[in-house]
Amino acid sequence: MRLRQAPGWPAVLTDGPVTLRPYRRSDAMAWSEVRCANRHWLAPWESSLGGDWDQLNSPATFRWVYRDQRRSARAGESMPFAVCLYAEGQERLVGHINVGNIVRRAFCSGYIGYWVDRRAAGRGVIPTALALVVDHAFGSGELHRVEVNIRPENGPSRRVVEKLGFREEAYHPRYMHIDGAWRDHIGYAMTSEEVAAEGGLLARWHRIRARTP
Repeated sequence: MRLRQAPGWPAVLTDGPVTLRPYRRSDAMAWSEVRCANRHWLAPWESSLGGDWDQLNSPATFRWVYRDQRRSARAGESMPFAVCLYAEGQERLVGHINVGNIVRRAFCSGYIGYWVDRRAAGRGVIPTALALVVDHAFGSGELHRVEVNIRPENGPSRRVVEKLGFREEAYHPRYMHIDGAWRDHIGYAMTSEEVAAEGGLLARWHRIRARTP
C-alpha cells in the first residue's frame, strides 16, 4: 500500500532569484561551507548542541541532518527547505527555512525557523523566503497558524517578522537553551485569515517593497 504524501512537502517555491527547495545529498559541501563561514553570525542565535562548530557543521554531519529532515518531512512533522539564490545561471545555497513541530487536527499549526548567510543578508532573501513558506503552509501545507520565536536581542530577525506583519503574541522567559544558557524569546504568530484578503503574505511583501525607497 502506498503511503499518502505529507501535505506541503516536497515542493519547490520561487519568487525572483529566491528559490526554496528540498535539500539534496549533493548539498553537503555547500551547506558545510556556509555554516562554517558563518559561525560568529549564527552561533549566538542557535540551540546549544555542544561540541565543535566545524564538526557539527561538517559534510558528514549534513548526511545525518539530511536523513533526519527527510524522515520528519515524510511523517508530516516538518517542511524543510534550502534557501537558494540564482544569479547568472548559477544556484547558491544561502540559508535554511523550516516549518517544524507541526501539529494537525484541531490545531493545524507549526513553528518557523530560519537562518541566512551573512553574505546574502540585507537583500530581502529571508523576508521573501518567509513569505513564500507561510503562503505555502497556509495553502498546500494545510495549516491555519504559524509561529516564529525570536530572542529579544536579535534585531535583524525581529525586523523581518515585524515588517511582514506578524503579530507579537507572547513573551517566553527562559524559553530555549541558546548559546550556552536558557534565553527569553518573543513569540510572533500569524493565521491564514490575517493575509487571505491581501492575496497572501508574498503579495503583502511585494507591496511593502514597492513602497520602500
